[in-house]
Amino acid sequence: MNGGERRALLHYRLRGYRLLDANARVGRYELDLVLRRGSTLVFVEVKQKSGQAYGHPLEMIDEDKARRVATAAAGWLAARPQLGGLKVALEAAGVQGRRVERVPLM
Repeated sequence: MNGGERRALLHYRLRGYRLLDANARVGRYELDLVLRRGSTLVFVEVKQKSGQAYGHPLEMIDEDKARRVATAAAGWLAARPQLGGLKVALEAAGVQGRRVERVPLM
């Protein structure tokens, strides 16, 4: 897990989420964070930039990347049928320094 992912994980943990998986490989794809809070599963794509010279980290996530996260999330969930009844959310977390900004994917 890299520094941006650790920072994002801390952000989520402080809000009551529990880590189920990190850097999970699903076929050719990877899920950065898989979290749960209550009856909701959240699959998170984390992007980090150290400075503002090249834009915001969330600008690095395009439609194709969002589609890959959705495909990986479906595969991860299919391998765990006991979690099938949970609500699913896809999010991107942009990390700049200590700040974490979350947005829904798709």
